[in-house]
Amino acid sequence: MAVLTVDVTSEDIHYPLKIEKGLLNHLAEEIKSVYKNKKIAIVTDAHVQALYGERVVEQLEAAGYELTVIVLEPGEQSKSLENLQHIFSELIAFGLSRSDLMLALGGGVIGDLAGFAAASYLRGIAFVQIPTTLLAQVDSSVGGKVAIDLPEGKNLVGAFYHPKLVLIDPNVLETLSDSTFNDGMAEVIKYGCIHDHDFFEQLKQYQSRAEVMAEIESVIADCCTIKRDLVQSDERDTSERMLLNFGHTIGHAIEAYYRYEKYTHGQAISIGMVAMNRLTEALGISAEGSTEIIETILKQYALPTDLAEAADYQKILPLIKNDKKNIENALFIVVLDAIGKSRTMAAPVDFFAPLLKGNEV
Repeated sequence: MAVLTVDVTSEDIHYPLKIEKGLLNHLAEEIKSVYKNKKIAIVTDAHVQALYGERVVEQLEAAGYELTVIVLEPGEQSKSLENLQHIFSELIAFGLSRSDLMLALGGGVIGDLAGFAAASYLRGIAFVQIPTTLLAQVDSSVGGKVAIDLPEGKNLVGAFYHPKLVLIDPNVLETLSDSTFNDGMAEVIKYGCIHDHDFFEQLKQYQSRAEVMAEIESVIADCCTIKRDLVQSDERDTSERMLLNFGHTIGHAIEAYYRYEKYTHGQAISIGMVAMNRLTEALGISAEGSTEIIETILKQYALPTDLAEAADYQKILPLIKNDKKNIENALFIVVLDAIGKSRTMAAPVDFFAPLLKGNEV
C-alpha cells in the first residue's frame, strides 16, 4: 500500500491518503482507524451505487454502523444548490450530529458536493473521500477544495475543507468506460506538463489503457505527491497551488458556457491546455513546438484538443472574468516555459483575444 500524508501545518491538518488495489474490500477497518462513533451518511450517485453501494453498506453494517445512503443523479449538473439543500434535509432527518461522519463515495462531483455539505452542515462535520474515477483519484479528492457550481460558473461557491482520510482503490477504475478513464488522463497529463517532464515522457510511452493500468498505483501516487506538495506549500491557492489550474481558466469557462453538458471536465481541460499553450507559444513564452507535443499526447488518449465550434469563444471568453484566479482585477494564468516547468503570470486584458479568430492562433 502506498500511503501519503497530507500535512497542512499552518492549519494543523494531517491526514493519510492511502492507495491500494482492493482497498474497498476492507473499508470498515479503515474507517475505524479514524472514526469511533456509529452514524455514517453516505453520499453517492446512482451509477456508483449500483456498482459498489451494496458492498459498502454490507461491510459497514456488519461492523455495527448505522447508515443512511443519499443517492444523486450522476453528472456535473448534480453539483447544485438544490442538491446541497437535499443533502442537508436528509442529514437532519437521519439525526446526524457534529460528532458523526459522512462518506463521499463517487467521482469528483460527489466528492466536491459532499465535501462542501460536510464543511457547512452544523459548521463542519468529519468526512472521508472514497474517489471512484481516475480524475477524482488523482486530483479532486486531494487537497481540501470542495464546492458547488452556479449557472454563472464552476466551483464559485465552496470552501477549503480537508477530509479525515482519502481511500483510493485503483481496482474500481476497471468499471469505467474508456471515455471516463481518458477524462481522468487529462488531469494526469496536466501533472506532467506543469511539474515533471520525466513523468510526461512516461505517459507518452503507454500504448493502451491496459498498460496504464499495469502501473496505475504508481501513476496515481506520482500525481497525488505533486498535488500534496503544492497544497502543503500553498493551501489557500494564492501562489504555487495555482499551477494545478493549467488549462482550467479556459476549460472552466467552456464547461460553464455549455452548461456542463457538451464537454466533460477532462475534455474541457484538454482543450484549455492546448488553447493556453498555443497562445503562450505564439508570444514566445512557451517552448517552440510544445503545443504540438501536448496535442499529440492528448490525442493518444482520445481527448479533444480544439473546440468543435471555435466561433463560440465569442461567448465563452466573457465567462473567464468569473475565474477564481481573478485577484484584484488581475487574472493570473498558468503558463509553461517548457513541458515540466510552469509558472503563473498576470494576463493582460487582451491576452485571450486571439482565440476569437478560431482555433488557429
